[in-house]
Amino acid sequence: MQLVCEKYGDKMPSQGARCQHPVDYCTFRTSCIIHFVGQEEQRKERRPKDKEDTQGEFKMINLRFDKGDGLLPAIAQDHASGQVLMLAYINEEAWQKTLETGKAHYWSRSRNKLWLKGESSNHVQIIKEILVDCDEDTVVYKVEQLGGAACHKGYPSCFFRTVDGDELKKNQQPVFDPQEVYKK
Repeated sequence: MQLVCEKYGDKMPSQGARCQHPVDYCTFRTSCIIHFVGQEEQRKERRPKDKEDTQGEFKMINLRFDKGDGLLPAIAQDHASGQVLMLAYINEEAWQKTLETGKAHYWSRSRNKLWLKGESSNHVQIIKEILVDCDEDTVVYKVEQLGGAACHKGYPSCFFRTVDGDELKKNQQPVFDPQEVYKK
């Protein structure tokens, strides 16, 4: 599979993709903000035949948004390590954008709007695989977490604390300083 840089349009294979752009553009230098090329063809290949309509066109995968008042939980998991990175919510618009772009989009309940994960921090989540549960009302996004941190507090995972008796103890070190990344 090929990836393409959103800013410069450079194409590169997904395996071993590395940033070769100026420091002023790529803040984390290990990978560019990228999306899948040829994603539509791959989605068509993966869809079961029973998802075709009478004209042979593929229908969009429908989830049970009616069961969660329009919102469904989406678990982001690191595709390589299996570490759970975060839990967020999606509505139909976020689901469609995720499928269209290959980048994780969510619905912000606090801001009441669609958001691309990493739109402020550049810590974008590239979709590698999507799992749908048996009731079609929860998804798992297996992602490549660009920039090394999913948590807005600077940690690799939002689950950076464990219960230890009657305390919460940190089990990770921060990757970045939120004050620096989210200057406002």
